[in-house]
Amino acid sequence: KLTVLTEIQLFFLNTPWIVATLRRLKIYTCCIQLVESGDLHKEVASEIIGLLMLEAHNFPGPLLVELANEFVGAIKEGSLMNGKSLELLPIILTALATKKENLAYGKGELNGEECKKQLINALCSGRWNQQYVIQLTSMFRDVPLTAEEMEFVMEKVLRMFSKLNLQEIPPLVYQLLVLSSKGSRKKVLEGIITFFSELDKQHNEELLDLVTVPSGELRHVEGTIILHIVFAIKLDCELGRELLKHLKAGQQGDLSNNICPFSIALLLSVTRIQRFEEQVFDLLKTLIVKSFKDLQLLQGSKFLQNLVPHRSSVSAMILEVVKNSVHSWDHVTQGLVELGFILMDLYGPKKIPDGRTIETSSSLSRMPNQQACKLGANILLETFKIHEIIRQEILEQVLNRVVTRASSPISHFLDLLSNIVMYAPLVLQSCSSKVTETFDYLSFLPLQTVQGLLKAVQPLLKVSMSMRDSLIIVLRKAMFASQLDARKSAVAGFLLLLKNFKVLGSLSSSQCSQSIGVSQVHVDVHSRYNSVANETFCLEIMDSLRRCIGQQADVRLMLYEGFYDVLRRNSQLANSIMQTLLSQLKQFYEPQSDVLPPLKLEACILTQGDQISLQEPLDYLLCCIQHCLAWYKSRVMPLQQEEEEEEEGFYQDLDDMLESITNRMIKSELEDFELVIAKSELILISLLLYVKVNHNILMLVLGDLFFLLHSKNKFEEVLSLFMCYKKLSDILNEKAGKGKTKAANKTNDSFLSLKFVSDLLTALFRDSTQSHEESLSVLRSSNEFMRYAVSVALQKVQQLKETGHVSGPDGQNPEKIFQNLCDITRVLLWRYTSIPTSVEESGKKEKGKSISLLCLEGLQKIFSAVQQFYQPRIHQFLRALDVTDKEGEEVEVSVNERAAFQIRQFQRSLLNLLSSQEEDFNSKEALLLVTVLSNLSKLLEPSSPQFVQMLSWTSKICKEYSWEDASFCKGLMNLLFSLHVLYKSPVILLRDLSQDIHGHLGDIDQDVEVEKTNHFAMVNLRTAAPTVCLLVLSQAEKVLEEVDWLITRLKGQVSQEIVSEEASSQATLPNHPIEKAIIMQLGTLLTFFHELVQTALPSGSCVDTLLKDLCKMYTILTALVRYYLQVCQSSGGIPKNMEKLVKLSGSHLTPLCYSFISYVQVSDSESVQNRSSSKKGLLIKSLTYTGEKKEKILRETKPIPNLIFAIEQYEKFLIHLSKKSKVNLMQHMKLSTSRDFKIKGNILDMVLREDEEEDEEVSACF
Repeated sequence: KLTVLTEIQLFFLNTPWIVATLRRLKIYTCCIQLVESGDLHKEVASEIIGLLMLEAHNFPGPLLVELANEFVGAIKEGSLMNGKSLELLPIILTALATKKENLAYGKGELNGEECKKQLINALCSGRWNQQYVIQLTSMFRDVPLTAEEMEFVMEKVLRMFSKLNLQEIPPLVYQLLVLSSKGSRKKVLEGIITFFSELDKQHNEELLDLVTVPSGELRHVEGTIILHIVFAIKLDCELGRELLKHLKAGQQGDLSNNICPFSIALLLSVTRIQRFEEQVFDLLKTLIVKSFKDLQLLQGSKFLQNLVPHRSSVSAMILEVVKNSVHSWDHVTQGLVELGFILMDLYGPKKIPDGRTIETSSSLSRMPNQQACKLGANILLETFKIHEIIRQEILEQVLNRVVTRASSPISHFLDLLSNIVMYAPLVLQSCSSKVTETFDYLSFLPLQTVQGLLKAVQPLLKVSMSMRDSLIIVLRKAMFASQLDARKSAVAGFLLLLKNFKVLGSLSSSQCSQSIGVSQVHVDVHSRYNSVANETFCLEIMDSLRRCIGQQADVRLMLYEGFYDVLRRNSQLANSIMQTLLSQLKQFYEPQSDVLPPLKLEACILTQGDQISLQEPLDYLLCCIQHCLAWYKSRVMPLQQEEEEEEEGFYQDLDDMLESITNRMIKSELEDFELVIAKSELILISLLLYVKVNHNILMLVLGDLFFLLHSKNKFEEVLSLFMCYKKLSDILNEKAGKGKTKAANKTNDSFLSLKFVSDLLTALFRDSTQSHEESLSVLRSSNEFMRYAVSVALQKVQQLKETGHVSGPDGQNPEKIFQNLCDITRVLLWRYTSIPTSVEESGKKEKGKSISLLCLEGLQKIFSAVQQFYQPRIHQFLRALDVTDKEGEEVEVSVNERAAFQIRQFQRSLLNLLSSQEEDFNSKEALLLVTVLSNLSKLLEPSSPQFVQMLSWTSKICKEYSWEDASFCKGLMNLLFSLHVLYKSPVILLRDLSQDIHGHLGDIDQDVEVEKTNHFAMVNLRTAAPTVCLLVLSQAEKVLEEVDWLITRLKGQVSQEIVSEEASSQATLPNHPIEKAIIMQLGTLLTFFHELVQTALPSGSCVDTLLKDLCKMYTILTALVRYYLQVCQSSGGIPKNMEKLVKLSGSHLTPLCYSFISYVQVSDSESVQNRSSSKKGLLIKSLTYTGEKKEKILRETKPIPNLIFAIEQYEKFLIHLSKKSKVNLMQHMKLSTSRDFKIKGNILDMVLREDEEEDEEVSACF
């Protein structure tokens, strides 16, 4: 074989080209066949190929064409044996490209470069054998290619993806990326992303054969390809820029075309390249927030839902990337962690200027920023679960944020920490040093942060005794710190330990407010410590807490609030707790039975110079004692009686003391409280304490409700206590009102449990038991007491809405709160529907809200709270309200039907109210009813007949009833719009309302008489402006936002497609549904604005808002014109309805806009003249507001130039579109003289003279 190689070499050296051209070709061809045969050793074949490469440049053009054609033919026919000879094809094509002479090719003649182009085209249009795809792609690296030729090659290779085995794609992608350095980078990236996006979709839809393509294999292949692309970007930065450019362009159109789990994983991997890190995270943040905003927009508009299919969820894609990253995607993991923390840092709860925190509720939040924060937490939690290697880093970063950002809201980080710990407390023992290090900062953290942190790590304390011991040392140090917050943190920590480390023998509390045990952790402290040691440990903590009794009132208050929960969870500590409370109460108890009042209230107030403060929170102490004693009687004493154990003496002492306090407080008169005190501050603090103590005694007596039901005398005592409490409250309100303080508002905080409030309301309104009738009649006879009972329920629900929990026992238990809410709602609903407000108020005229109105207010708050915190349990809630519902019913009633049933009750109430006489109309009740209906309507499915009925009913009310109450009108119209947008677009509704407004307010031209249309009776002279006018303008603005969003989406789709002229003209047909819908919306809105710009609106907010909305209207018209400039071809033109829209804008809107501007300017000048004729005293007074007035004038005059600029921009682009479309769109546009701004010298002189005269008058006054 070596002899053959030598002979071939000698033949090429010794044979002149002119003599033996064909012979050389024959030898060349034979050599190629010999190499392809596979009979030669690899080394010999390589030598021959090398020799043939050297000779290729010596061939004349025609022979090169012939050789190249043979290669192309062999590739198409699939006759290549091993593809070794393909190494020659780049050399042949390169040599051919250098030939300048014309060569015969096909039926004509072409130069070498053109021949090469045709050969490449023929090669790419033919069939490629699967096994040679990678070789052919690699071959093109050595061929000089033009941009067009690169397109041919790339498209061919990308088409071959679907015909290859999955394992063959990564090396092919590698060759493509190397080839892309010559050009067509965007094409390569787009092709790869599109292929894997489709593959993922098919895989998810189970269209692939899962036996041949298992999930793991697909993810490993994707991971390898991502690594190849990242490596290529490191070498070629232009490829990275092209990737970002491609994905940025995709976010404006349909996300599913470009954004998919594969492309997101790719972006996250690119973050490891420092040059692109910030850009990639900015892009991902934009994508995520835009996705949530788009979803919010779609959910709120039936118009958009009909036009735009369900968009892909970027959050779901990212979470899928997290799930897929388990397949060795280590290059993605770090990016996921960084993205999660970026989202939580940027979009977490914020502090508002007054210091309060805007927290996300526990319900499913709909705000895009809150959803982005929640997504960040989910990313970190799921990554933590999957990747063991990254767990420590995630935990450290969370803890670092908890410590370093304590002054900012960090509830989202505490929630994440809690979820992490709950998932794997045993695993986290390896990170215990980091948690222990965090404990060292407890003394410097805010109390709320400390409580959240300790609650989050509590499961770790159960499995790690060393961590628990470290915490105890830190807490003991904090207890004696100089900072008050540190001592309060110590108390909070010790109380948490006592709640969760039970002493053996303690009762299992079925009524714990919140279960803190962890289902994954089955570790008991008794497995390491015997019961004696554990009891000693708890008693030591109790001893430490007992020392806190001598500290500030705030510290003791925390103890009083926490002891009850500790007792219920750790009943063996009852003696220690009750002894502590008894000794504390004795300090303020008057032992002599004839002393009134029975408590030393003056001992609770501390006076130091001018500083007066509350030294002892006696109300909390009494409340704590009452709750603890009641629990002890109901849970412990029955067991002691069964086991015949002796009762501890101090329990009886406490019981006797409370009984004595109660009896003596009932006997106490106002004079006994010695309210005549010198200092007004002391009066207020004393009064506040008296009211709270009296309130607690009232709660104490009411506490045993079921015992009281059989005792008329006890209820009379309750009523006496209540009247005393009421008198003290009235005095406090009067004193606080004079001092302009809010102390009075803090007196009504009730320590009653929500369960008790529920039982009390049920007894007052629904208990019809004969034996209870006599005793309950005592309380029922007092409307003030019944109002008080409903007010307490309202206070509890308001507290739930604001904080997510309520005060009193079981106030932290979501399950029990929900059950109590159901019971309270059922009672309030019965009371309101049984005794309407009109009936109640006609009988008695008393000060304050009626009971029925309070019940309705309570219902409104409860419906809102349930939707906020218990959205998944709406069905259960509505079922609980249905008193006719039977447990054994087989047919399940839907949420729609149950909600519709409740809606009908409130509809009847509102109709009755609207049918009453005008003097009997209760505006507050009407507004509350509308709010309740609005809340309940959110539970209806927009496609259901119940929803349509609700919309029809609301529309009928607005059309048939006329009330001159602005707030009621606003509430009802808001309800109508909120329903209408979920059924269809409200543009027709807006047009009708604008005609009504025009009819009632008249025309800007006083000579024109406007015909009143009266579509909606609710629109009248009193409500037309500003109420209805501002509402319709606000709704029109939302419609304009939707249209703008659609136009932006269309522009994005056009920019994504690089299409031929024919395809482009087809893409912009006038029948395109989205384009047609946009034009229809704008056309109807144009008639809406046509009416309003002719309306004599009062100057102020209505005029300002209208001018701004007109400006937006023209801006969006301009955007639509620019869209048609982008897609319109001179041959295709523009849709006819677009021409009609332009004509309508020129004839019906633009001229009227200029007339309206003139009207506004005349109105302003008249108001200025009226102001200038005011008295001197007013001039002097107005001097202090000069700056504010200037700002107001600037603010009010700014919309006019903006509107004129927007109109001119619209006309400017219309001119461009006219030229491109060959349609004269400007024939309907008429220039107005209103845009010619001139300085009129005579008017200016007159104004200046008036100013000088005013200045002289003012100076004379001084």
